[in-house]
Amino acid sequence: MERIDLSPVKYSVHRDVLDELGLEEVAQRGTWSTKPTVGEKVKESMRCSVPTLKHILLTWIPVLSWLPKYSFRENIMGDVVSGCSVGIMHLPQGMAYALLASLRPVYGLYTSLFPVLIYVIFGTSRHISIGTFAVISIMVGSVTERMAPDDIFISNGTNNSLTVDLDARDAYRVQIACSVTLLSGIFQILLGVVRFGFVATYLSEPLVRAYTTGAACHVCISQLKYLFGVKPARFTGPFSLIYTVVDICRLLPQTKVSELVVSLVALAVLIVVKEINACYSRKLPMPIPIELIVVIGATIITHFCGLREDYFLDVVGEIPSGLKAPRTPDVTFFSQIIGDAIAVAIVSYAITISLGKTFGLKYGYKVDSNQELVAVGLSNSVGSFFQCYAVTASLSRSLVQESTGGKTQVAGVISSLLVLIMVIKIGSLFEDLPKAVLSTIVFVNLKGMFRQFKDVLLLWKTDKVDLLVWLVTFISTVLFNLDLGLALSVAFSMLTFIFKTQLPHYSILGNVPGTDLYLDTEAYRQAKEIPGIKIFRSAATICFTNAELFLEAFQEKSGIDVRKLQMEKKKRAKQEKMAKKEKDALDHLSNSTNYFKVPELIKEKNLSKDVAIFLTNSSSNGHVNSAYQYDTTISETDSGCHGEDSLTHVSHKDEKDGGTCMAVTHSIILDISTTGFVDTVAVKMLKNIFGDFADVDLDIYLAGCQTCVVEQLEKAAFFESIPKSRLFVSVHDAVLHILGKLGQTNIIRDDCVTQM
Repeated sequence: MERIDLSPVKYSVHRDVLDELGLEEVAQRGTWSTKPTVGEKVKESMRCSVPTLKHILLTWIPVLSWLPKYSFRENIMGDVVSGCSVGIMHLPQGMAYALLASLRPVYGLYTSLFPVLIYVIFGTSRHISIGTFAVISIMVGSVTERMAPDDIFISNGTNNSLTVDLDARDAYRVQIACSVTLLSGIFQILLGVVRFGFVATYLSEPLVRAYTTGAACHVCISQLKYLFGVKPARFTGPFSLIYTVVDICRLLPQTKVSELVVSLVALAVLIVVKEINACYSRKLPMPIPIELIVVIGATIITHFCGLREDYFLDVVGEIPSGLKAPRTPDVTFFSQIIGDAIAVAIVSYAITISLGKTFGLKYGYKVDSNQELVAVGLSNSVGSFFQCYAVTASLSRSLVQESTGGKTQVAGVISSLLVLIMVIKIGSLFEDLPKAVLSTIVFVNLKGMFRQFKDVLLLWKTDKVDLLVWLVTFISTVLFNLDLGLALSVAFSMLTFIFKTQLPHYSILGNVPGTDLYLDTEAYRQAKEIPGIKIFRSAATICFTNAELFLEAFQEKSGIDVRKLQMEKKKRAKQEKMAKKEKDALDHLSNSTNYFKVPELIKEKNLSKDVAIFLTNSSSNGHVNSAYQYDTTISETDSGCHGEDSLTHVSHKDEKDGGTCMAVTHSIILDISTTGFVDTVAVKMLKNIFGDFADVDLDIYLAGCQTCVVEQLEKAAFFESIPKSRLFVSVHDAVLHILGKLGQTNIIRDDCVTQM
């Protein structure tokens, strides 16, 4: 077996100290640009050629790129098995999730057919299964119930009783659902065309997972009425979920035993077989289609045992056979549903792209975020003309499609064919299916979403800020409904991002002896500050949001208060001026035989009363007492390398010998290697720093400027007042330059540590 050498690799670099001017000369920085101008881009886009047309077609219609290369030998078997498995899941889930949207089950079947075929043509993910999904269904259902409640369809029935016109209500709700779907699809297409797919990056994973978990709670509560066979009142607005739970608890004494028994039996069977599928997933060629088995079995038992008539079970009802002619959705609803449509569009896309990216990373292919927007948008828009409601990728069906061997979206075509057969031929056979069974299917499929509660423990250990985003998103979604909850969640997530940029980590850097490494002195014991030099670094880009905080953090970390130093300098200058004036007056009295009175001295020489009395007494006695003479000298420790002005003084006891090392802070290095851009506020702040610290004779240097930052500083006329010789390639270059000026190049190895 070959032995691997694990000894550390060493390297040695010999070069001159490089400031920005030296770097430009050595590296031959150019001012040319390889990027095409706006005019060239427009001109290029207007050109029409065969390669350009081919590229456009392959970009906007991805099926043209992968279908001609489809390998039947490698993929067809897996895609057929996967398509059949997913198609079997589409049938019960489509009918069950349609109830969440407050629509008849047949519309869930339509939604599992047409949008899937559209996504096959325009989608870029090979593994996700588009169609009905609990979260999107409940979002659509909240709109349909709000705009088409039962109250507005009440009419007089037989014996002067009030009844709800179910046909009129359901038809009206379908119009609303299709309008929401069309408008959300238009939003998605427009965002995709303008290449706005990056918007999904602002929906962090904790936010999306918490939102879907909160939506799962809404789904769960909405299905309780079918499980218990009760009819709670409808609540809207904030806290409606709480009111619904309270009302269902109030109605529990009226529970229909038959509905509850059917629900419990179906739940038990589904849970047991689902666990078997999970435990033996590697041994089973395909998961046991227990949902379909339960649907078929419940329908047969209900029909032949007369449960509908004898026990008044609430069943699916009429399922029309065949497809309906396409119809344009009612656009007059747009003004009332625009907010809901935006929420549906964002959540639908966020779920789709997150699943698509996950499978893309796993299998090594690219999922285009912008094209996914277009694909989902077209699926919604086109589907709305065929009485479909909004779709997104389903986690459970996507996992089945991937785990059963699906390689491409041909599996989606196979599943659509199964749904088509169901709609055209055998849909009417499920008219006696109890709604309680469909509710149990919804419940069992929420298991994956409720598992996301484990995120709380994980985030508690890893990231408290993300945990806060998760909790706020979940609570706001549960308490304030899906639309308002999403808005509050996104707003809070953006606030946390702003706070992170506002409060980055600031550090004073020290040199690791014998290396060119400069690390945080608070985090690394061996990082020693260089006497007389303060090195300050911010972990975030300096911009208008944190420019003021940057200066405050520097003063706090370094202990250098430039305003205080400026005031002390002015005070010293004033004292020196006063001392000189008093000394001149004393010399004048010493050479004069005239004796002035105290008031005359105060008036003529502008002296203090004590000094005037002292001068008068001194003159009258014929000598001057040196003990009372004003001291105009400056302490030797107050003078730095820049002259006679006092700088910041440092005293530190050496840990080895207990001695005291005196050092004067004469230079400051700002490490801005983490800064990716500078705006006008940041440029102005840097100029002020250079000017203010120059007033108190402290030299300022910048280190680690990226090329783009240097270009922005040049455009902002930064170097008109500050030479490029103050910019260095690295912190080590700046330190060597400063020590070279002072003739102290060996001080880096000194054990004396400077602390403010």
